[in-house]
Amino acid sequence: MLVKTKAIVISSLKFQEKSLIVKCFTLSSGLKSYFVRDAFSSRKASQKIAYFQPFSILEIEAVHKNKGTLENFKEIKTAVPFQSIHTDIVKSTMVMFLSEMLHHSIQEEEKNEQLFLFLETALTWLDHHDEISNFHLILLLEITKYLGFYPDLSDIDLPFFEMNEGGFTVFHNSSALSEHETNLLKKLIDLKFDNSQKVFNVIERQILLKILIDFYSAHLEGFKRPKSLDILKEIFS
Repeated sequence: MLVKTKAIVISSLKFQEKSLIVKCFTLSSGLKSYFVRDAFSSRKASQKIAYFQPFSILEIEAVHKNKGTLENFKEIKTAVPFQSIHTDIVKSTMVMFLSEMLHHSIQEEEKNEQLFLFLETALTWLDHHDEISNFHLILLLEITKYLGFYPDLSDIDLPFFEMNEGGFTVFHNSSALSEHETNLLKKLIDLKFDNSQKVFNVIERQILLKILIDFYSAHLEGFKRPKSLDILKEIFS
């Protein structure tokens, strides 16, 4: 089936010497993986590879056989021409980390139009703003809405957050956050991208990042700790 759709690049992996396997989150069909033959061998190789940087937003025409095998692009062009995401060291490190988080989080080949539109809007915001120190925290928390495990806020006034149950409780058991950690999470829940990005200090951001990764681990089977996490911590230390 020939499909025209927008696609967000989640990851790209070099295959043998000349080719790429590219995983994309598409507007029309959810998660899809594509084989890009001779990506490194043509005269336009650098131009071709540039399409597949983490979180590039593309307009693609592709053949979808929908048989669980690698699909093939017929045509690719940039849908959203980013100005800073792939050139600013802080932003590029952040999107490398976030794309790796999504690589391990979006596991089903099914359409999720609302998640796609949220990501597109969020990445466009990131490209146009400089105060971004909490962007990755807000994004990771918001994504849980679309993956089905956003915190239950019905008892948000209670002092502890229970990670496995995903709600607030009066009891502090072994899988609950401390009162201090819970208060940090409550502050994060209230944040939007356009709020002040200076709400947390470096240590608080590191605590929240650990909480979010642990939260993903508790609710997503087979979730893996991102390899780029240490680089992200270094950039924001």
